[in-house]
Amino acid sequence: MKPCSWCDNRFKPNVSYQIYCSSYCRSEATKEKISQRYEMAKRKKRKSKNRKCAAGCGTTLSVYNDESVCYDCSINPKDVNKALKKIKGMSK
Repeated sequence: MKPCSWCDNRFKPNVSYQIYCSSYCRSEATKEKISQRYEMAKRKKRKSKNRKCAAGCGTTLSVYNDESVCYDCSINPKDVNKALKKIKGMSK
């Protein structure tokens, strides 16, 4: 018996090099690997570029930031004010 590399269920392999218990586990693992390679390729492309916030604040974005807007610009001030008003209303 051998543990599946994706779901850790124990299974009896049909061939000595089988690492997944089913075609479902194999396809899910493949999708995950493709997704990881895609993310790494995107980060490599961004590595040599100097990216700025698309909202216009001028903040330099990290290579690892997948968004085109910085964290400070992504927060909507109207939503913050609504939340603060709700909190104030609860304390009365």
